Amino acid sequence: MTPASTGASTSVGAVASVPSARPSAPSARPSVPEARMSPGGPGYRRMSLALFLAGVATFALLYSTQALLPLISGDFAVSAGDASWTVAAATGGLALFVLPMSALSERYGRRTVMTASLAAAVTLGLLVPFAPSLGALVALRALQGAALAGLPASATAYLAEEVTPKALVTAIGLFVAGNSVGGMSGRVITGWVAQEWGWRVAVGVIGVIAVACAVAFRLLLPAPRHFRPGSLRPGVLARTVRGHLADPLLRRLYAIGALFMTVFGGVYTVIGYRLTEAPFSLPQGIVGSIFLVYLVGTASASAAGRLVGRLGRRGALYAGGGTTAAGLLLSLAGSLPVVLLGLVLITAGFFAGHAVASSAVGKTATVGRAQASALYQSAYYVGSSVGSTVGALAFHAGGWGGTVGVGLVAVAGVAAITLAGTRAAARAAVVRPA
Repeated sequence: MTPASTGASTSVGAVASVPSARPSAPSARPSVPEARMSPGGPGYRRMSLALFLAGVATFALLYSTQALLPLISGDFAVSAGDASWTVAAATGGLALFVLPMSALSERYGRRTVMTASLAAAVTLGLLVPFAPSLGALVALRALQGAALAGLPASATAYLAEEVTPKALVTAIGLFVAGNSVGGMSGRVITGWVAQEWGWRVAVGVIGVIAVACAVAFRLLLPAPRHFRPGSLRPGVLARTVRGHLADPLLRRLYAIGALFMTVFGGVYTVIGYRLTEAPFSLPQGIVGSIFLVYLVGTASASAAGRLVGRLGRRGALYAGGGTTAAGLLLSLAGSLPVVLLGLVLITAGFFAGHAVASSAVGKTATVGRAQASALYQSAYYVGSSVGSTVGALAFHAGGWGGTVGVGLVAVAGVAAITLAGTRAAARAAVVRPA
């Protein structure tokens, strides 16, 4: 599906070059814009690895307590709903601060803000293991989420500015793949470490790993070549945000990101409780290893560009939503292999849908890309907070079936919004002049 057929702009905001105003001077030559990065070109591999590691650190820190919720519940003698706030607080903090952080990145640069955000987040990550109470743990996690807010929107804006348009979906897919690897490795590592030494040591190990990722990220990421500083004036920021929110396509993409993450947040917040209880009664290390299915997300996010090439943007979103729904239904089974297959499909569908929607935001917004991406990330992590909390409450009230019900409602929302976009594009095609 072409950008024209979706209502998206084909521009990703290339910086125009202005020739010299003195052609008669022998030394005056037209200024040539520096080439953007593309697969196989200079700097592309370093950039991909740097942002991949940033994605690993972001998701490993953001969801470091998710696989440990049963242990946290036991340590502080609280319910699943109360313990889930250690996840919801982090994603809520990120959702709240992602827009202000994006404004800072417009003024001070993407790389600067991403570096500062990672530095603050890993410092807090080393303090989390020493939280004396659930309240202190939730507060530290909220601050950690706020610190991480400088990563997602700035990374997407950096890619939209520095990578060729044809490679943008693939580049963002690699960043999202880093998210999946971080989410997977963080949960697997914490599961096995916690089984031997407890949840506090487990989250401390994640903090140390995140420090290593942050250092490597700063050393590897190429300096931006196409960034142009913007304004920090509140009025300018407000006009930019209003402009993005007035765009029907961007509004649909924001809602789709939130709904996909509602499913994912709910499922992976609650799955540990389900698998440690009867009839499965799995030990914590095995439950942590269940998150190896994130490797499927790594593959599906990386393949998002090819999926869009074959099915078009809306077709890819339908495929992601349908795959997620099928996985939710399979997860209701009483057989562990079937439940695992369900988790595989949920993970594949979610990461594909997220990569498609987030890259579409980068292509659609031609100005204020950091704010456009920030609004998407804000909606996305609000969805995570809602999914974590509502999914846990639904599990408490109706078991795993309640959590699945919440997920199916969210997937139905993705399908309805995508269908609305399909109909809007069809109407625009009818009225468009020949």
